[in-house]
Amino acid sequence: MLQRLWLEFSRAAVLESLPMSLLFSRSKALIVLFLLLFFGFAGANPAAAGDAPNLITIVTDDQARWAMGLYGNQEIRTPNMDRIGREGINFTNAFVATPVCSPSRATYLTGLWPSQHAIREVILVPDEAAGVGLRSPTWAEVLQQNGYRTALIGKWHLGGGPKFHPTRHGFHEFVGFTSGASQPRDPELEINGEIVRSEGFLTEILTDHAIAFIKANRNRPFALSLHYRAPHLPYGPVPNENAVYYQGLDPTIPDLPGLDREQVKQWTREYYASISSVDRNIGRLLNVVDELELSHNTIVLFTSDNGYNLGFHYLSTKGNGSWIAGGATGPIRPNMFDTSIRVPLVIRWPAVIKPGSESEELISQIDIFRTILGALQIELPEEAEPEGVDFSPLFWGKQVSIREVLFGQYDMHQAALSNMRMIRTRRYKLVRHLGTHYLDEFYDLESDPNELNNLIRNPEYLDRILEMNDQLTRWRERIGDNLADRNPLWFLDRSKGRGADH
Repeated sequence: MLQRLWLEFSRAAVLESLPMSLLFSRSKALIVLFLLLFFGFAGANPAAAGDAPNLITIVTDDQARWAMGLYGNQEIRTPNMDRIGREGINFTNAFVATPVCSPSRATYLTGLWPSQHAIREVILVPDEAAGVGLRSPTWAEVLQQNGYRTALIGKWHLGGGPKFHPTRHGFHEFVGFTSGASQPRDPELEINGEIVRSEGFLTEILTDHAIAFIKANRNRPFALSLHYRAPHLPYGPVPNENAVYYQGLDPTIPDLPGLDREQVKQWTREYYASISSVDRNIGRLLNVVDELELSHNTIVLFTSDNGYNLGFHYLSTKGNGSWIAGGATGPIRPNMFDTSIRVPLVIRWPAVIKPGSESEELISQIDIFRTILGALQIELPEEAEPEGVDFSPLFWGKQVSIREVLFGQYDMHQAALSNMRMIRTRRYKLVRHLGTHYLDEFYDLESDPNELNNLIRNPEYLDRILEMNDQLTRWRERIGDNLADRNPLWFLDRSKGRGADH
């Protein structure tokens, strides 16, 4: 034990900063080392001490909060996702900053808003050709600099080409695909820098590589990011053991006139089967962590990159969803409905988090950067300036208020032109569609949790709308979001205190 401590002490180069009188003998230096460890000053590298927590972050693609058993869905089978929450802490009010994948994933890794990291929309081939990609520091880079072995397994979708590659942004190892598209079966993946066609189901293959990484790094601190493609379209094929569970299911779907109910039900069964396939593989991974006796001091975080609609609001998919009615798919409907931005978030850490914990705090995806560093007790580098709040004190059971107001933004240019800015409290939501005349939205979530009744022209809510719009404006100014608002709530007459009907 003393020998290991001496080696760690020397590796941290703490000796170089001590007075010569304390370096008289090895035994005295060890005494100093114990004092330094006791008071928490044993070097700047937390992973060097050997007992630093491991980190596993699991992100699904397009899984809404409503599509998980722990959040009340009794029709879907997600025992392993639920297990993480039951054995750790379940966040009931977790939201993403943007309701589509590329900007959402960039925010998740950088702690910056889309207008700050400059990935505002889903990255497609024209954007890659124009040089769009991740340029901001990530929390993975900070962990890498602090002694962690890091890997990204799965989806990247934050830019193509060498300068945007995951290995340039904090990951020692990468197995997966850098674009947004990959087949759910027999995919082509980058493995050891080469594109290789792999046989089998993508979810199984990614899990195999994640398990191999854990086994290879079991004796040192590691940070694994496992980014599944599922349940993104196309939902299948999936292994029969997951599909068969839903073949006879008559799923509950939104009760809206005009929906092709049988079509939406079939989509729902396929969507659920895709999620259950991921869940089964999460179970495989958790079992390996248990078998290797790593569970106690391994943080496991599970979430999704955005929410999803299957009939909700007459939409399919997410913030760039399409209108669906009568069996037809119509134009794009840019949106920031809760179904598109509310996601599952559960975190297990047996060494710290009390099983069965739950938090109703308003959590934003933009908090992840600061929270991971806070949990691992790594100082924020001077050059990093992430937004958000460190909510890790909740892991230790501390009663802290995180926030009372959430913000969001989405600048769409792929299938439609839209510039949305959102402010949400526990009760109210205001969505501004900048530069438009008739599209702004305001909802009273207490009386209308499904956001069916737009109250933007209701004079009874005028003062609240103006107050929230002022908050939204101040937030935009603070973060440098300088997109012009050519029609700022044009229909609201401040002097008369009522909505004008134009």
